[in-house]
Amino acid sequence: MTGIGVEAGAQAARSRALAVLRIRSRALAVALLPAAVAVVLLAGGSTGHLVGGVWDAARLVMSVLGVLVLLAAGVIALVVARARPAVSPTVAIAEEAAPDLYRMVRDLADRLDVPAPSAIALTPDCDSWLEDRTHPAHGPPPQEGRDDEIAGAGGSHRRVPAAPVLVIGSPFLWWMRVGELRAVLAPVVAGTGPSAHPDIAAARRFVRGLDAAVAVGSTPGRCPLTRVLCAGVASVARLMLRGCREHAALMERGVAAAAAERAQAVDYGLRIVAQEQVGLAYAGWDRLLTRVALPAWRMGRWPSRLDAGVVAALTELSRRDRLAEGFASRLGERPACDLLEEPGTIDEAASLLAARLFHGGPAENGPDWAPVDWQEYPEEVVDRKWRLDAARLHRVLDAQGVTHTPSTTAPDSHAPTLARVLTHLSASHHTAPEPPSTHQAGPVLDASPPAAAPSNTPAAADGETLPQEPPALASASASASDESVTAGTGRHTTVEGEAETLAAALTAELAREEATTSHPRSTPETTPDATLWDDTALPLFPLQPPRTARELLTDHVTAMVCCAAIDTAGATPGLDWLDGPSLLINGERAADLTPRVLSLVEDGDPAPLRAWLVKSGIRPEKPVRLV
Repeated sequence: MTGIGVEAGAQAARSRALAVLRIRSRALAVALLPAAVAVVLLAGGSTGHLVGGVWDAARLVMSVLGVLVLLAAGVIALVVARARPAVSPTVAIAEEAAPDLYRMVRDLADRLDVPAPSAIALTPDCDSWLEDRTHPAHGPPPQEGRDDEIAGAGGSHRRVPAAPVLVIGSPFLWWMRVGELRAVLAPVVAGTGPSAHPDIAAARRFVRGLDAAVAVGSTPGRCPLTRVLCAGVASVARLMLRGCREHAALMERGVAAAAAERAQAVDYGLRIVAQEQVGLAYAGWDRLLTRVALPAWRMGRWPSRLDAGVVAALTELSRRDRLAEGFASRLGERPACDLLEEPGTIDEAASLLAARLFHGGPAENGPDWAPVDWQEYPEEVVDRKWRLDAARLHRVLDAQGVTHTPSTTAPDSHAPTLARVLTHLSASHHTAPEPPSTHQAGPVLDASPPAAAPSNTPAAADGETLPQEPPALASASASASDESVTAGTGRHTTVEGEAETLAAALTAELAREEATTSHPRSTPETTPDATLWDDTALPLFPLQPPRTARELLTDHVTAMVCCAAIDTAGATPGLDWLDGPSLLINGERAADLTPRVLSLVEDGDPAPLRAWLVKSGIRPEKPVRLV
């Protein structure tokens, strides 16, 4: 029954591949039709059958039209053939770096009776697939200091591999056991069988060429004439791609069905268990990126052992969740990362690639982009992030003219304290309306930095105009300005208004900082030969939408509370594998802080937070150290 299913799926894929190739043949026939008509007319005139003024005009028109159509068809065919198809960003794994992994994949291919993949690469994602890199542009000569993942397979030195490249999700290697990884890769490796069929391979090359030709039309930096020609080529390619889209999708579905049927006989029972690990690894990877890695990336640091962090995160999940208790027993088996010779080096490369894809960081280390180990994460990332956020909060309060609390016991009355924030956001501070005054209005709210922290925007000289702000910065500044007008009238300001004003000012300040630091952290220019994928629009996969103003305010107030706890109560910054940065008081995680901060920010009620501060021994009137 399995053999019948494999044959049926392969036959369906081949029939759809032939349908795609027929569309290519029809396009070629349409391009040759004017030239064929011109040849017939010329042959009729030379034999004396088609003579006269009308036939002479028809011969001239069809000859010119045939030449133009052939030239246009030649240009389109050249672009489709030479355009570089998109390639997924991966980390190359040479056979010398993972001989056991290559041996396992080849043994799996032998059991499935399919060709072995030409090479293996890793991607910082929870997925695995086959990728065809037979295009000449995907096989550049090996460069000094770069591993060639194509030439590393089986000692072959050909520029064009015969089989596709096997791309494996890096979290799978660290979390899964060897048997589970083999079971998960079985249906993927089985796809090399249908891929080797000439018709399916030709149809895939044609579709990828059309897709690359469409992308050529949107490439910037060309002269107007070239841009018009590329737009015309892209229009024709888009028309043909629309015609063969359904056939190509059904072809890939048939290939996947044939591969799945062929892999049924290989570790079927273990594959069911391994699919559960795929979902668990995806959940742990997403949580690790959004809660742990993203704060470090925003600080200019990138964790160099993300895949190892997945294991720690999922182990912590198995400890907390009774449903995941059975997964911890697997840790005694051999992990799939043991198939690598140097798993730490590969983990570091995959972690840097993840930072580029999900955050848009530079390709190399620098003063503003450095790796960080998990042991250094609490001090290098968590503590520094809290103090930077607290410093930004007090800069904004200074800009708004918010006075320091008079109850401070510090010698310097202008030192930053948590009590200043609590007083400003609490409801009791705004119960009585201020009397109107013509000489002295209320504190004018300004989103610009104070005099002690000079702005990065240069002052405009006489006759000059300042450059416009980024859209996010302009909108945030406008929001802050609108709130400042309301505050300066001396009328009663609600707690919600104070929170919204402060949140808008924080958004403007943060947008200004990101605008000034975006250029040094941008990806350096690369040539087409230096990379196999387009990295001009990073990040390719943003993890989270931009934070709202209220979320920013909550984060900054939480950071101020954590700084006060560290400086006045002996608390320490910590790392929670599932929730990210955490505050440790007496060695225990303070999990009940966020609801109390939300009560202050959203309702203006400081009582829950003040009670928590008293219980934890935190002195809000004491000054804190800022960065």
